[in-house]
Amino acid sequence: MMGKETMNPSPHVALVGAGIAGLSCATALKRAGLEVSLFDKSRGPGGRMSTRRGDDWQCDHGAQYFTARDADFRAEVGRWQRAGVAGLWAPRLWILDGDSSEERESTVERFVGVPNMTAPARYLASTLAVHALTNIEQLRHQAHGWQVFSAEQGWLETRFAAVLLAVPAPQAVPLLQQATRELAALASSAVMRGCWALMLRFAAPVDLPFDAAFVNQGPLRWIARNGSKPGRSGEETWLLHACADWSEEHLEEEPESVAAALLSAFGQLGAPVPQGWTAHRWRYADTEPALHEGSAWHPDIGLGLCGDWLNGGKVEGAWLSGRTLAEQVLRSFARC
Repeated sequence: MMGKETMNPSPHVALVGAGIAGLSCATALKRAGLEVSLFDKSRGPGGRMSTRRGDDWQCDHGAQYFTARDADFRAEVGRWQRAGVAGLWAPRLWILDGDSSEERESTVERFVGVPNMTAPARYLASTLAVHALTNIEQLRHQAHGWQVFSAEQGWLETRFAAVLLAVPAPQAVPLLQQATRELAALASSAVMRGCWALMLRFAAPVDLPFDAAFVNQGPLRWIARNGSKPGRSGEETWLLHACADWSEEHLEEEPESVAAALLSAFGQLGAPVPQGWTAHRWRYADTEPALHEGSAWHPDIGLGLCGDWLNGGKVEGAWLSGRTLAEQVLRSFARC
């Protein structure tokens, strides 16, 4: 585990992206005494650990759960549990495969944010300087450090000792191209795929024999009853995720067309017609094949990368990637 480094004066780091990787990295850097400015183009932290809310309904429409196999991440999840922002989820889980279906007995612990998937991210962000609704479009390396350019404010006056990018690979590429060809090439090598998500609202509980299911037929890949997760409230909602291949083939289609196909597939499994639906397109949902770099750091210029796409995917991979990058940065600054 990282100890606190003594650094004087404290380096100021710009970190772009307030998903779990960015939050993990920023938390470790701040704990070690660095000043961190965290920028994100969204309204709040969390990235794909996201929950959509409406009038008396909510639905997790990004990451559905996370596992904790690594000892350090398991300890972090325990910290989240003690803070009341994460809990175990033990759904009735089925595998739907063609004409067959079976209930899966699993010893895997599945965790979710409580009362929604954004809760752990908000918990981590509560101690950080997060600049939301700030879209970083350019980087500039000068003798006295890095400058960042935001669409909203232009070039910021602050000079940063390092810039760390915790964004999907395709969003990192244009920021890296003028700074380092090597990191730009690494980000360009990651093939990220999209995913359509459909949030369904029902007036009454849906009578199906499962709370969640992996689907190995048709356009669907994952189904979940949102209310089966701990801490949820409001109307009955279900989440449908389309499979990656189908999503990629239909990524540019209108939501109405996508919803019709996914609802038809859900209906074939015995589900009723919802009283309402909301679609969301995740343009960068996963990486195929997954990379296993962990993170990337160029100490000579003070530029680094982290994210789930660099570390096998998933929430756990994102958190570990961010922490690994923080360790690399701290070792570099400790030698200065």
